[in-house]
Amino acid sequence: MPENFIRNIFYYKNYYLKFFDTLKPAVKNKFNWTLQLIAITDKVQEKYFKHITGSAGLFEIRVEVGSDIYRVFSFFDKGQLIILLNGFQKKTQKTPSNEIELAEKLKKQYFHEKEN
Repeated sequence: MPENFIRNIFYYKNYYLKFFDTLKPAVKNKFNWTLQLIAITDKVQEKYFKHITGSAGLFEIRVEVGSDIYRVFSFFDKGQLIILLNGFQKKTQKTPSNEIELAEKLKKQYFHEKEN
């Protein structure tokens, strides 16, 4: 039975895929499940998809497997299109500012390339 997609997900360049390739199979499965949830669920729980406070429209896709925590930054383009950016394993309570800065830079780069 085909899924009814509410949102489409797009990988910007290969940032997400390079990160994904480094993950263990259980983590890959959880990311795939979470992305499908985001694509087909009208209101996604913050546990899985949360706006980054103080950012210009960045969201983080949140995955936990055992005691390991992973995040992938994303943003919306034209309403229901989600663009995936960089990912990382979270090892501290606070999200590293260099990861947020990279995501902001990639988002600007995406829109700049789209305009040209």
